[in-house]
Amino acid sequence: MRIDAHQHFWALARGDYGWLTADLAPIYRDFLPPDLAPLLQTAGIEGTVLVQAAPTEAETQFMLELAEAHDFIKGVVGWTDFEAADAAQRIGEMAKSPWLAGFRPMIQDIADPGWMLGEKLAPAFEALIASGLTFDALTKPQHLKNLLVLLKRYPDMKTVIDHGSKPDIAGGVIDQWAADMEAIAKETNALCKLSGLVTEASPQWSTADLRPYVRHLLATFGPGRLIWGSDWPVSTLAATYTQWTAATAELLSGLPQPEIDAIMGYNAVHFYGLK
Repeated sequence: MRIDAHQHFWALARGDYGWLTADLAPIYRDFLPPDLAPLLQTAGIEGTVLVQAAPTEAETQFMLELAEAHDFIKGVVGWTDFEAADAAQRIGEMAKSPWLAGFRPMIQDIADPGWMLGEKLAPAFEALIASGLTFDALTKPQHLKNLLVLLKRYPDMKTVIDHGSKPDIAGGVIDQWAADMEAIAKETNALCKLSGLVTEASPQWSTADLRPYVRHLLATFGPGRLIWGSDWPVSTLAATYTQWTAATAELLSGLPQPEIDAIMGYNAVHFYGLK
């Protein structure tokens, strides 16, 4: 089974994608299931996890409706306001959807790198655990030390780090990121997504540029705790769907086939509880 465990859809007219502006011209348009379906078929991808791209519950409802209408969408990672006084109740209510797999606050866009450790967020994290939902950690390298504290505070929370926490591949910066990711891998049960790396590399990226980062993730998290995703259509700023799947195949070549199968699908099915 092949699962793309990280992709997005959006319709600009909805009006809640604050980060998506005209200066991102290649992706400043609607991206909807008919755009992705032929790419999945060509790549042999059997299903996807649809991940939030706007900090609104309205967008989460939009995604749940898409999941109900399109069989290839196997799960949805949505959004709710973790700071709201009724966050726990809202999470519990939204968890009734059979398509909802988890939640993702947009931590990378929050100015305070320590936001995730705020005491007022405790009810939201506790509700995730109680509901059996997952937590997608959308972080950058500067968040990793705080993320380690958070994950040790909530050891039962099912967590995956999006996009390898977005290391500075273009700048060749690796040492501190590598140390912090190794600490999380050793001291917590978190998983990590093998996704979103090409947009952190230079425009002329090659698999050689990505390899040190992927090698480190394989060495620390291991094939059993890595989940593949495309980050489509954001990824199209740097690579086509075919280019990223080909790069992934090259980067994972040499691994035993069962380990490749785990990264490319089975880990996502197990982590997200996909149908």
